[in-house]
Amino acid sequence: MRLKQNHVQYISRKISKDLVNCDFIEIRSTKEAIAEQVAIIMTADIKKESVLDEAVANLLDNQEDDIEFYKADYRQLFWMTKKRMANEYGVNLNNSERFSDIAHQILDFLYEEDFIHFTVNDNQVKNIIIESIENFMSGFDDADTAAYEKIKNYQRKLIPGTDDYNDIFNRLYEEELVRRGLI
Repeated sequence: MRLKQNHVQYISRKISKDLVNCDFIEIRSTKEAIAEQVAIIMTADIKKESVLDEAVANLLDNQEDDIEFYKADYRQLFWMTKKRMANEYGVNLNNSERFSDIAHQILDFLYEEDFIHFTVNDNQVKNIIIESIENFMSGFDDADTAAYEKIKNYQRKLIPGTDDYNDIFNRLYEEELVRRGLI
């Protein structure tokens, strides 16, 4: 599953919660400050991928006539082009490697800026961050589905896209994430 901007606040809260609850990590800042810095790092990574997506789309738009002439599958061309250009834009498309890279950036920043301190191997702390990301990514879809099911069964009918619908959905979604231990 691809990291998206709307996941960032939840993942950053999960990471900060897991770091705070870890026995071998000394927290030298607030949980909220840690979550904020994690969100900044993750947002920067997502923006790199967005820039890559935009560059690929522009390149393919310039070749639109050839794509139509050869009746090529646009989505397949997009993916193949994205894979070729990923290194140039500093984007890792392999999720496990990407999560590891993000975890390393988070760990380095939090340690260097004295948000956390630990006396164990760096990899142990990095693995906690990776596990937090992977746990969230594997469980968020179920929470999303459960929130949609609950909102469908509301007594009053809500119109998707309205502020009222979005507020209630976000509240139900967060409740499901908390219930599943994802944040």
